[in-house]
Amino acid sequence: MTQARRPKQTRALARLTVLAIFATAPAQAPDTAVIRSIDASVVARYNNVLAFTDTEHYSVFRGSDETHPAAEMTVTDNYKRGVGKTYTILSQSGSSLIQRFGLRPLLDNEQKVNLPGNVQKSWFVSANYNMQPRPGGPVQVNGRACLVLDVTAKQKAPNTINGSIWVDARDGSLVQIDGMATQAASALSGAAHMMRQYENVNGFSMAKHARAESDSMLIGRSVVTIDYSNYKLQIKPGN
Repeated sequence: MTQARRPKQTRALARLTVLAIFATAPAQAPDTAVIRSIDASVVARYNNVLAFTDTEHYSVFRGSDETHPAAEMTVTDNYKRGVGKTYTILSQSGSSLIQRFGLRPLLDNEQKVNLPGNVQKSWFVSANYNMQPRPGGPVQVNGRACLVLDVTAKQKAPNTINGSIWVDARDGSLVQIDGMATQAASALSGAAHMMRQYENVNGFSMAKHARAESDSMLIGRSVVTIDYSNYKLQIKPGN
């Protein structure tokens, strides 16, 4: 009797195994869909935003004082796809040393990052990051329903992070990033803690506010904030 039952027991176990596989498979599909939507959103922005200009205000704070900036700079950012960025300084004030050794090198670095062949390496896409969606469903960020993903950079660079990103639950567009830079900008400073918030401009995710905090052997703790405004986008016809 025992031997006669074994085939039935085996078939029953097989059915349970198959059911278990089908039960767990859908749990992975939403994660893949979210990551694909993020990739698609980033690529769509690059393909369809042919050019833009905006105004950017940079403030540098030192030590524990985040009320009175040690230096400030306002610039116009002129971006063209396939060319990169150029900056025009509109005004500057405060420490000339911070202007020279802090803010101007920051602008120079942004120009290098956005050169053709470089810009794709800074994208928040699955080619550059390992992404793991957090469980629990959407959370609210600035009135938008967002999905949260923990990200680790596949290559170290001053402009890549290990941290988290928040994306719009509807289309995967970036809403916020937060994390530690994977590499220090120089041998004299530690890796920066970076945060950037985005807004929807003409259907595309554009930076709105950024904050970076780091420690330097030369000037100690410093915080740089950037506020972005006055966007004018040139969109590819048909979009």
